[in-house]
Amino acid sequence: MTARVALVTGGTGGIGTAICRHLAQLGHKVATNYRDEAKAKAWQDAQRKEGFEFALARGDVADPAAAEAMVREVEKQLGPIEILVNNAGITRDTTFHKMNALQWQEVIATNLGSCFNVTRPVIDGMRERKWGRIVQISSINGQKGQYGQANYAAAKAGMHGFTISLAQENAKFGITVNTVSPGYVGTDMVMAVPEDVRAKIVAQIPIGRLGEPDEIAYAVGFFANEQARWITGANLAINGGQYMGW
Repeated sequence: MTARVALVTGGTGGIGTAICRHLAQLGHKVATNYRDEAKAKAWQDAQRKEGFEFALARGDVADPAAAEAMVREVEKQLGPIEILVNNAGITRDTTFHKMNALQWQEVIATNLGSCFNVTRPVIDGMRERKWGRIVQISSINGQKGQYGQANYAAAKAGMHGFTISLAQENAKFGITVNTVSPGYVGTDMVMAVPEDVRAKIVAQIPIGRLGEPDEIAYAVGFFANEQARWITGANLAINGGQYMGW
């Protein structure tokens, strides 16, 4: 496989870390963004001790100017971005009749607005070079909805709408755009949920367990592969059979 430059937003989280590591194992040069420098440096040092070298660039993906500055810093460190994984995301869960405007706006800006903010300064270079891989990390709840997550489900569903439009616009430039929609994965955030609640979630999964971050990362690597050049506008649901849509 040709070594490429990859940017994974939200790369210091559970799924993000697995994606960064998998892409590095495939031979790519990988960068991620951060807002908390001390936390990011600690993560970088921990990854280095395990043999992974990742570049860091400050950037709030919800802020268009900060996102563009972050992209330019990654390009300065590693070169033109050829693989982009829009993975950054937050939750502000509450039922809609209790949801305030800030809870709505923060989730939409970080989970969906970031797709524009980070992809826009990357797409022109991909079009000029006639090659690119863009992957959105959506969610099972963007497909089926979820009680208390009107903001999150709307943003995650919107990510795939973004995917299929961008895929059509850029197919002739050698750029593929796809979505991965994970179900419930055993990250620190999910494992912090009370055990009885997790048991109810697992009971709804036909495979009978939570997913693993590495299983999501594998799908990203698949879409980023040179040979995946005829796959674009697709959504790959990885949820253990919990939701089986078309």
